[in-house]
Order: sequence, then structure tokens, then C-alpha cells
Amino acid sequence: MESILKKMRVEVNSNLYIKEPFSSDLGALLVSEGTQMIQELGIELFTFKKLAQQIGSTEAAIYRYFENKHMLLLYLNAWYWAWMEHNLVFATSNIKDPFERLAIAIRLMVDGPICLENEFLDPKLLRKLVINESIKGYLTKSVDVEHESGIFAQVYRFGERISSIIKEINPSYEFPKTLVSTVMESSLLHSFNSIHLPGMTDARHDGSAQLQFFHQLVLKAISNAK
Repeated sequence: MESILKKMRVEVNSNLYIKEPFSSDLGALLVSEGTQMIQELGIELFTFKKLAQQIGSTEAAIYRYFENKHMLLLYLNAWYWAWMEHNLVFATSNIKDPFERLAIAIRLMVDGPICLENEFLDPKLLRKLVINESIKGYLTKSVDVEHESGIFAQVYRFGERISSIIKEINPSYEFPKTLVSTVMESSLLHSFNSIHLPGMTDARHDGSAQLQFFHQLVLKAISNAK
């Protein structure tokens, strides 16, 4: 699985960019360096001017790929969730037991991708960025227009795959999408809290405790449903 995923370039919604960044060396460089800078500076202090200086290019050249830094952040978020979907598909492809597939899905949501190497973008760095910055890309006045354009398709598809596993286990459970999105969002928040606001979580830096919590949460929710 890892050898296949390592060489894979994921596809995201074309409305996220003006020019596909991996179509050129400059585009690939601005995405990789932009990921690093957003993670280090935060999206508030990150600018295309700083990125241009970092990669030895011009702001105008960067604007040929992305409309603004907000769209770059959404692009990176989409890339991460598309990568997560590939991890889920490959990790569960030969597993018949839905409970085992669900356990893998929960682990992915809580701990991040299983395959941590890719030739195009660093999954470990993307995971850090999503934990620290992704919510800033969603909670905006433009979210409805962006939703209509389909740029959140990657996170939808990942969530729907896990929802289908839950429905396979318990077809009568009424809230599979709500449960999955709750785990996706709150596990990221707890990862953030374990680093920055440790008093907000029991898990602290113990990833196994967080995984155990969410695994129990999901299984109890779907088993207690009538």
C-alpha cells in the first residue's frame, strides 16, 4: 500500500485553483513551501509576498495559481482529506469484517494518515496544518458559495465512506454522517487542545487514550441505537 500511495498525486476540485500547481516546478514549489510557512506562521501572518521571497519568485507568479491565501489553505485541506480517503480505501480493501474496517477508519480520523510519505506533499506536515489551521478555512462568510462550487467534495467523500461502514454494521442507525463529522472535527480539536490547551482534554499527549475515547464513543452510539 505505502509504495503505491507514496507515488500518488491526489486530485482535488479544480475550483480550488486557477492553474493546477503540480503542472509546473514553480507550482509544486509554492505549494510545498506554502504548506510549511502556513504551519509555521499561521494563516493570519502568512502572505504571498513572504512566500514569493521564500521561493525566489514574484507575487504575480503565485497569483497565477491561487486567487488568494484562503484558497491555498482550502486547497491544502482538500489535498489532506483526499489523501485520507486513499489511505482508507487501500487499508480496508481486502477486509470483509465491517467492525475491523470501522476501527481502521476511526484510527485514521483520530491519528491521521497511515501512509506518511508522498512524493508531492508531506502528509505529516499536512496533518499538523489541518489540526492548527483548517477550521480557519471553513468559518467564513464565503463558505456557502464555496460549498456550492464543490470545493469541499474531498472531505464529504471521506466522511461518506465511513458513514457507509456504520450503516453496514447497523442499518437502523439514523445519524451516521453526524457521528462521523463529529469524530472528524472533534478529534482534530482534541489534538489541538492536547498541544496548546491541555487542560481541555484528558488525553493530553497520549494518542492512544484519545483513540480509545473515540472508538468507545462510536461503538456505543451505533450499538445503543434501536
